[in-house]
Amino acid sequence: MKFNSNNSAPHQFIMNNKVRKSMSEPLQITSVKIVKENLIQIEFSHDAILLQPKDIQIYGDFIIKKIRKEANRLFLLTSRLDFRKNYYIAIKDKIKKPVDPGALLDQIYSDKSLGYSIEGDQMVFRLFAPRANRVKLILFENHSDTEGQEYEMQSDKDGVWEIALPGPLGGKYYGYKVAGPQDPTELFQPDKTIADPYSRAVCTKNTFLHEAKSIIIKTDDYDWEGDTPLNYGWKDLIIYEMHVRDMTAHPSALAKEKGTYHGLLEPQTRGGLNHIKELGVNAVELLPCQEFANIEIPYQVEVNGEVNTWNPYSQNHWGYMTSYFFAPESYYASGGNLKTGEFSGIEGNQVREFKDMVKEFHRAGIAVIMDVVYNHVSHYDLNPLKLIDKKYYFRLDSDLNFTNLSGCGNDFKTERPMARRLILDSIKFWLEEYHIDGFRFDLATMIDWETIEQIIEMAKKINPHVILIAEPWGGGKYDLAGFSERGWAAWNDLFRNGVKGENPFNGLGWIFGHLWGGNHFDTITNFVKGTLRSQGGPFILPEHSVNYLESHDGYTLGDFIRLGAGEVKPDERITDLTKHITLTPRQLQLHKLAATFLLTSQGMVMIGEGQEFARSKVIAPTNAPDPDVGKLDHNSYNKDNETNWLNYEHKEINRELFDFYQKLIALRKQHPAFRRTPPEKIQFLKSDSEFSLGFWLAKEYSKDSKSFVVLLNANPEKQVTFSLPEGTWRKVVDSHRAELYEFGNPLKQQAVLPPASVMILTQ
Repeated sequence: MKFNSNNSAPHQFIMNNKVRKSMSEPLQITSVKIVKENLIQIEFSHDAILLQPKDIQIYGDFIIKKIRKEANRLFLLTSRLDFRKNYYIAIKDKIKKPVDPGALLDQIYSDKSLGYSIEGDQMVFRLFAPRANRVKLILFENHSDTEGQEYEMQSDKDGVWEIALPGPLGGKYYGYKVAGPQDPTELFQPDKTIADPYSRAVCTKNTFLHEAKSIIIKTDDYDWEGDTPLNYGWKDLIIYEMHVRDMTAHPSALAKEKGTYHGLLEPQTRGGLNHIKELGVNAVELLPCQEFANIEIPYQVEVNGEVNTWNPYSQNHWGYMTSYFFAPESYYASGGNLKTGEFSGIEGNQVREFKDMVKEFHRAGIAVIMDVVYNHVSHYDLNPLKLIDKKYYFRLDSDLNFTNLSGCGNDFKTERPMARRLILDSIKFWLEEYHIDGFRFDLATMIDWETIEQIIEMAKKINPHVILIAEPWGGGKYDLAGFSERGWAAWNDLFRNGVKGENPFNGLGWIFGHLWGGNHFDTITNFVKGTLRSQGGPFILPEHSVNYLESHDGYTLGDFIRLGAGEVKPDERITDLTKHITLTPRQLQLHKLAATFLLTSQGMVMIGEGQEFARSKVIAPTNAPDPDVGKLDHNSYNKDNETNWLNYEHKEINRELFDFYQKLIALRKQHPAFRRTPPEKIQFLKSDSEFSLGFWLAKEYSKDSKSFVVLLNANPEKQVTFSLPEGTWRKVVDSHRAELYEFGNPLKQQAVLPPASVMILTQ
């Protein structure tokens, strides 16, 4: 009886004859889970359940009191079940399924503070590990110590293990050893030291296991010099999505501390904060900066039965593999490195330096939004939640193996009470401890709705202006409307795909003179209004729509246009980077069409890093055996090299486009007509082509000092004529020039736009 926890004979039960009928296919158990503390649900592949008493065996230390059948499910009323024990169901000794503890774990909750805290003259350590049977605290003097002082911890009734030690202990390192039930479905490793999931800073070893020690560090003595969040209205946000390293790692950035929090702030750099201020945006969205698993398993080497055939760099550059939800990424701080086998974050500098970055961005009038990943973790590393209790913290399949619906790793069970609490605690911590202005949630449909609702309720109590943005897909779900209904904003891929296209090969969008995916004139005009539900879109309010044309995912807008215009081939190897980056007249036309559409539409605006100078991701030569060197990259998640790093020489090559973006951004910031005109007051103008678009933003509706007319002609070969509202109009933008003042001859009654051109008029 290998699966019998007490070596007793298996229980048997008799099915009622009424449920017996012929079976057209073999009977399979699809899942077994505990739905109440004394009720097990067995789900079968169909409802033709024909079983003899000897066919069904239950392994475990409990008693069956009653059996009930509903369709393809059996319900077993049992004696009280124990969430610390493992149970199995078997059919004919051939099909064995573990019992998911399910509802038993949903009942466990504690509101005690977790991690470490100073209470009086003691330092108290607490860890939530409800199914553990023994937990030890390990204190280390040095980051490289393999052994430390061990202390037995005690558990309360809610599964919180704790110990109080005389303080202070600042500067020491610590971790836990967690022992629990031993079974093929478990991951408890009592001899392995794991870091605290509530770590405020961690020191990590540079391997794919991401071994870590928690650092005891004082975090509440930082001098914020009066800093507070900036509290911008959502309608007013112009967001710049950026990666900390990409902004200053390239030699052209002229940074001393390349690729770091402090490197962003250096006064002499051409990149970083200086570049962002010159562009004029008022918010940045940082790719993940919570401590993450930077390294993947070695290329073409078998590790635990898996061979990395897909990532010759064995690296995770973007950061979407969070390991510690309360700790800043150490690689971006002084003392950070990724040299194999060395340690990063030894002194915890990442805590202070991240705060320095936020404070300086705020001084420049730039809000800081964090991209956060609460839906999955890496399946390679020693993430503490996996070793504290896999069954509590993660979504599992019917064999109690990790699921990977995210396509990225082990799916986090956000609906579990203490998993939800961890997410809420993390968000609260970053709002209060780091003065973060808001968050963008990766693959947000994988977070359950109750957690989504609690996030906005809690966060708005701390900061009523907090920015909450969803990536509204993931795990096979897609729901822009669901987030809008709950008061969240979301990335608007309808806008992205409709304006530029879904792909540059056979899915071109409006700026190319095409209508992709069933779009028509009314959907294009609705993009201008905020893609509103009242007009057939998903959003209740315009500010719920994050309008964008480029993000870290996919091709850059520059490369999309190069490919879509047919001026670069998909498999072409770029040999002359300067020639490649230099925009052709057709490419420049398309960029200006895209920028004008984006920056004159209602809703939030997001720009991808380098979009403003048509950045290209050409795969750079390195020591990695990448067969695609020289080609365009559409998934650069693994490249901490010049593929991703911003080259500021390219900014100068395409200075005309940068200046165009800069002036449009300034125009949008200066004039509320582009941000705060009620959608129903936007008046669309008549023209003679479905690929031309004109609209009038009258000043009285947005309390602006001026009225504006925006005109776009996406026809690649045909000029169009627009009828203008009454009065005299003057240009502030055309395809050759963008200003904050009027220029050119006055226009009355009509305006003629050449092919692939734009114009913004004012009076």
